[in-house]
Amino acid sequence: MLALVVSGAVWAANGVDFSQSPEVSGTQEGAIRMPKEQDRMPLNYVNQPPMIPHSVEGYQVTTNTNRCLQCHGVESYRTTGAPRISPTHFMDSDGKVGAEVAPRRYFCLQCHVPQADTAPIVGNTFTPSKGYGK
Repeated sequence: MLALVVSGAVWAANGVDFSQSPEVSGTQEGAIRMPKEQDRMPLNYVNQPPMIPHSVEGYQVTTNTNRCLQCHGVESYRTTGAPRISPTHFMDSDGKVGAEVAPRRYFCLQCHVPQADTAPIVGNTFTPSKGYGK
């Protein structure tokens, strides 16, 4: 299953032009502010993966390396000032805690996405859970 996710991500990153999809074609490109130029956005529901408050363009996340861990890893977060990776990311599917990031949590961009201060492409009626959001 992991190979399927990785191969799908590689395929999407190598040649798919998402600007031609019916959902986004014809939409205006805007100036997107990428944090650390803005504060972290509030969470909207329980257990929501935090959004990434900085650009990840050029970040390499492969089976051999994970650029995110250079700042967010247990060994480095104190010196970088980045939030530490959650302890839940060290649990395997059976709930056993290991010394390394669990394979199912290794590819950060599966759940964590860069935040952008931009208008939605399509309408959205989502409302945050009580006590969450702005």
